[in-house]
Amino acid sequence: MNEPDTRAPIEYFPGGRPGSPFSRAVRVGDTLYLSGQIGNRADGTKADDLAGQTRQTMENIKAELAAFGLGMDAIFKCTVMLADMDQWRDFNAVYLEYFAPDRLPARSAFGADKLVGGALTEVECCAYMPGNNA
Repeated sequence: MNEPDTRAPIEYFPGGRPGSPFSRAVRVGDTLYLSGQIGNRADGTKADDLAGQTRQTMENIKAELAAFGLGMDAIFKCTVMLADMDQWRDFNAVYLEYFAPDRLPARSAFGADKLVGGALTEVECCAYMPGNNA
């Protein structure tokens, strides 16, 4: 006798640049996995410094979440990549502006030799997305 498939369905949300080899987000059950975001502005340019790129990265994450009807408070986990770990404090100064002090996501961080497009930081997030918001 076949048991019913009780696994959460997987939804893929393509986007980004045409031909990108990844989905902009994937939802499994109540979890939305956002692909890594860098500090590109809408015109493809980025700030020259880490603070500016971090701010744009976080704004890009915020906009991506808004497209799914979510806010930054839905984020429960972030992974941070920095081209220069010596700029950790500069990154945190901007990052912390986006979260309530009592709702900081779990987080991992590591230094990366090189990030895509010469980015100084990249952040990927997991967010709680109950029901069918998309």
